[in-house]
Amino acid sequence: MKKEILTNTAPAPIGPYSQAIEIGSLVFCSGQIPLDPSNGSIVGEGDVEAQTKQVMKNISEVLKKAELSFSNVVKTTIFLKSMGDFPKVNAIYSESFSAPFPARSTVEVARLPKDVLVEVEVIASR
Repeated sequence: MKKEILTNTAPAPIGPYSQAIEIGSLVFCSGQIPLDPSNGSIVGEGDVEAQTKQVMKNISEVLKKAELSFSNVVKTTIFLKSMGDFPKVNAIYSESFSAPFPARSTVEVARLPKDVLVEVEVIASR
């Protein structure tokens, strides 16, 4: 049976999806973009480092609501507007994880919601 994870300390979904869904021992977190949960505005307009920090904060809040943390994450996917931003994003991303690191994919995409520079989704396990 699937269970919705929803917190007001992360941005509310802007479409027909859940912040996260728990099924069995897995929690599938939807992609987070750099939105301020208090007002829905984009954080760090044009600044990939500020945007990545907000994305990771938003993910942390969703995981926290599920009573999990980054140590429970087993897979991540990073979507970048420009692969040229990879070193900056990777440096900030790496602050949230320790070995053994989750499996990861990173892809450059043509466009992200609200024209942000980065989006990250995660899968966590209990």
